[in-house]
Amino acid sequence: MKNIYSYIIAIFLTGLMMVPIENVEAGNKDRSGQAGAMELLINPWARSSGWGGVNVACARGLESVFTNIAGTAFTPHTEIIFANTNYLSGADIHLNAFGLTQHVGETGALTLAIVAMNFGDIEITTIDNPDPSDGSIGTFSPTLLNINIGYAKAFSNSIYGGFNLKIISESIYDLSAMGVAIDAGIQYVTGEMENIKFGIALKNIGPPMKFSGDGLSFRGFYTQFSKTSPTFEQRSESFELPAMLVIGMAYDFLFGGDSRFTLAGDFKSNSFGKDQFTIGGEFSLKKYLMLRGAYTYEDGITNSADRTTVYTGPSAGMTVQVPISKKRESTLSIDYSYRATNPFNGVHTFGVRINL
Repeated sequence: MKNIYSYIIAIFLTGLMMVPIENVEAGNKDRSGQAGAMELLINPWARSSGWGGVNVACARGLESVFTNIAGTAFTPHTEIIFANTNYLSGADIHLNAFGLTQHVGETGALTLAIVAMNFGDIEITTIDNPDPSDGSIGTFSPTLLNINIGYAKAFSNSIYGGFNLKIISESIYDLSAMGVAIDAGIQYVTGEMENIKFGIALKNIGPPMKFSGDGLSFRGFYTQFSKTSPTFEQRSESFELPAMLVIGMAYDFLFGGDSRFTLAGDFKSNSFGKDQFTIGGEFSLKKYLMLRGAYTYEDGITNSADRTTVYTGPSAGMTVQVPISKKRESTLSIDYSYRATNPFNGVHTFGVRINL
């Protein structure tokens, strides 16, 4: 009876992926820039960003909360990550990420991940003082925050699935917007050595968001002869979330001594941008040293005049991992990734991972 229940849930998750959703369409370059909350498309984790997030089929552990939530089901005990991203190096933009994944029950995993984007202090300007170089008016700091609460489960030895709820917050000193979105994902593992993997993920599905606050109000007059100055409020247009559908596969080439090379590829269908294809690989030397790289292609990416993304395609990364306990195979890892951009000096991400 338990197996039947698991398969019913797995079929339900698969059906959810196939349901036509208004926001999930084939990539449309004419809609580029029309979505909001684009920070949801920035990968804040070092391992998966090192090979362009191509590991939708083979993501494992906490970082799967970004690529494919189903991969968190592989968490053996407890996993903690702290990560910092220097986004578009030279622009003074940083992402700080913290996450915790805990194995629960027999085959489940519960995940909490928080990502905050910091733009530093920005000088306040007004119509009367559009360039306060002395900073006399003051400064403000925009805050972009998303909180992820996910659950994943192994439904059988081959099928893994999960959901992720995102709480999205965007604010400056006099304007703010709140929203929610859902991710869902499935991974399928097969082969004699369980080295063939398939994955599908549906990301950022949710209702439109809308800004509100005192920043949309102003004082005015009914007529030029009026002595009263009532407060008027402007209407704010709502905006859609950057929904996407990702389909990928991976194959592990296994070598003696716990070494492997994983070749992976995926297809990303963006509702508010061009479709993307990524191919990448990761080499693991006895789980102590991991090297990875990838290339992401979309129409026009090789030509600066036609490119509609700051990324130019290549990404690379590495991991150094050492054991800290033999009883539960606990490890401590230092991760780094680099994503090439034009302009600016790329995106650099550092991460510290603890497996307990």
